Amino acid sequence: MSEPAARTTRAEVGTRVTHRRYVPYSHAHYAGNLVDGAYSLAAFGDVATEMCIRTDGDEGLFASYSDVQFTAPVRAGDVIEISAEIVRVGRRSREMAFEVRVVGRGNPERGSSAADLLDPPIVATTARGVVVVP
Repeated sequence: MSEPAARTTRAEVGTRVTHRRYVPYSHAHYAGNLVDGAYSLAAFGDVATEMCIRTDGDEGLFASYSDVQFTAPVRAGDVIEISAEIVRVGRRSREMAFEVRVVGRGNPERGSSAADLLDPPIVATTARGVVVVP
């Protein structure tokens, strides 16, 4: 029986993946169209999955989150940018730093469908996470 082929990785500290998405009103759970924190964590899972595909050719599995900080609200109607950056590479593990930034937000004072790009963006959620790849 032959040995399995050694798998190569392109995972390097500093590798970054970024997604942008509109937060639909169907995700508002609280007064003021606030979205629950789980929305940010799910978005972190999405960017981590793409990171693993890009670096290791596999979706990987999330092992843990640590140091999750909710620093500003995410609201329905926001445009958010979600990023993951590799901060440590192990044999099978990848530690990533995550961030959700609000880059656009509705402005009802100007009209019911008015919105503005935010400069600078608002950092809404940060976390660390570890994924493992086979």
